[in-house]
Amino acid sequence: MWFFRSPTVVFGEDALLHIRELRGKRAMVITDKNINKAGMVAPVLFQLEHAGIQAQIFDEIEPEPSLETVERCTDLALEFNPDWFVAVGGGSVMDAAKAVWILYENPEVDVDEINPLDPIVLREKARMVCVPTTAGTGSEATWAVVLTDLRMGVPRKLTTGHPLATPDYAIVDPGMSSGMPPSLTADTGLDALTQGIEGFLATWRNDFSDGPCLTAVKLCFDYLERAYLEAHREKAQDIEAREAMANAATLSGIGYVNSMVGLVHSLAHASGAILKIPHGRACGLFLPYVIDFYVSPIEGGADAPQTRFVELMNSLGEHYESEQAAAARLSELVRSLLDKVDAPLTLQEAGVSHEDFEQVLSELVAAASTDTVLFTSPRQPSEAELKRLLQSAYGA
Repeated sequence: MWFFRSPTVVFGEDALLHIRELRGKRAMVITDKNINKAGMVAPVLFQLEHAGIQAQIFDEIEPEPSLETVERCTDLALEFNPDWFVAVGGGSVMDAAKAVWILYENPEVDVDEINPLDPIVLREKARMVCVPTTAGTGSEATWAVVLTDLRMGVPRKLTTGHPLATPDYAIVDPGMSSGMPPSLTADTGLDALTQGIEGFLATWRNDFSDGPCLTAVKLCFDYLERAYLEAHREKAQDIEAREAMANAATLSGIGYVNSMVGLVHSLAHASGAILKIPHGRACGLFLPYVIDFYVSPIEGGADAPQTRFVELMNSLGEHYESEQAAAARLSELVRSLLDKVDAPLTLQEAGVSHEDFEQVLSELVAAASTDTVLFTSPRQPSEAELKRLLQSAYGA
C-alpha cells in the first residue's frame, strides 16, 4: 500500500489572493531578512490583514538553516500560539517552517529526532501555507526538511521530515518569483530539473509520481534559459517563462517527494554542508556525472542497474534504443543547459580550490555515503566510486 501526498496548489496570476480566504486568529509568518527587506512579505501581510488574522514575523531564517534557529523560532511560536504558519521564501525558509510546525505541535520531540516513521500529531493547533519566492526547491509541495547540524564542529546536513508535514496550501504565484536575480534563477531552476530527473529514476517511483516529474523536466528544458535571460532585464517581460518555472518547481516537488531522489542529492547535500555550494547549483553540477555513472560499467561484471533513460528521453520527443545512448544524450542536454545559464560544470569552476578539495574529500565521501536519500538511488556507489565521481566532478 502506497500514498500520494500533495498540498492544495493555488497557482497562476494573483494566486496570493487566496490567503484572504483563510480562517483563523493568528499567523506566524516565517521568512528571512532579505525577503522581508525586499518587500515580499508585505503583500502576504496585506492578505492576512484582509482575512482578519493577526500576524507575527520571524525573519531570521538563514541559508542552510540550523537546528538552533529552528528551536529559537519554535520558542516564539509557543508564546504567540498561532493557528497558521505562513512560510514566505525559498527552500531554506519553507524547510525551517515545517520543522517549527512539527515542534510546535510536538514539543516533546527534539528537532534532530524528527523522522518519517515515528508518530506525531499535526493540525490539532495549526496548519501551514507555503508561498515560494523562488522557482526550484519545490519545498512548498513536500514534507521533506533539510537542516544543518552545527553541534559537532563539522557542518552536517540533516535530511528528515514527516508525511504529515505536507503543507495544506502551496500558493504558487509567479509574481512572487519574478524578481529573482539571474544566478538564483539558474540555481533554483537546476534544482527543479534535478528533482524531476531523480524522482523519475528513483527506485520508489510510481505511476502517480512519474507524471509530475516528467512534466517538470520538460518545463525546465523548455523555459529555464528563457527565465534566466529574462532575469537580466530591468523589467519583467517573459511572464510565461517565469510562470512555467514556478509550476515546474512545484511539480518537481510533488513528484519527487512521492518517489524520493538519489545520488545527485546526496552529493549536493554533502557539498552544500562542507563546501557551502548553493544546493541547486550543486545539483546541476553533479547531475551529468551521476547520469554517466548510472550507465557506466560495473566492476566485477555485476548486472547493470535498472534505469529509465530511454523512457525519459521519449517524453522529451527523442528516441533511443539503449539506456547508454539515451543517458549520453540526457547528459549532453544537461551540460548544454548548464552552459546556457552560466552555471559551473565542475567544482573547480564553482570556486573550490584544489587544496580545499583534497582536504575535505574524505569528508565529502563520508557525508554522501551516509545521506538518507542515497538508498533510493538506482545504483549504490561504493566509497571508492564516490571518491572517483567527486574527483571527476572537480575537473582538475
